[in-house]
Amino acid sequence: MDRETLLRARQAIGELTPMLCDCGSLCGAACCAPDADGQGGVYLFPGEEALLAGCDWGRVVPDAFAPMLMCDDRCDRSRRPLACRIFPLTPVRGRNGLWTVRMDARARAMCPLAGHGLNGLDPRFLRAARDALRLIAEQPEGEAFLERWLALESEYRKPLWPEGEK
Repeated sequence: MDRETLLRARQAIGELTPMLCDCGSLCGAACCAPDADGQGGVYLFPGEEALLAGCDWGRVVPDAFAPMLMCDDRCDRSRRPLACRIFPLTPVRGRNGLWTVRMDARARAMCPLAGHGLNGLDPRFLRAARDALRLIAEQPEGEAFLERWLALESEYRKPLWPEGEK
């Protein structure tokens, strides 16, 4: 994906966060810390790996889905990846076929905002995240990435047991 589109998408969100206050104060910044096994990180959108070259607060590791940034320390917020900027949201196609956002099923395990749905989030943040994803989707590589992301996240929405097998 071209660098300019990626930068515009990141700038669309800027410093907006899900709430008008620091939502990390509610959960101890759980989304910024590894889990008990030392796992955790965020997928990088196409082209972001180059933007994070030389960062001293994390490292890029390969993953079958996409490169991941594994944070070792508090990030430079102005350089944080797009996936961090949109969290706890995930891309989804709206009824009109355009990209929009919904609460990420994976956020339920760590984000106290996830149980309240979109209505509990700052509307400016929601619009900015949606606008950022639409910018990404303008590029064929970005559109393909969003489709793969949606499929991956949708796996977390499936029931653990087939209906009637509990």
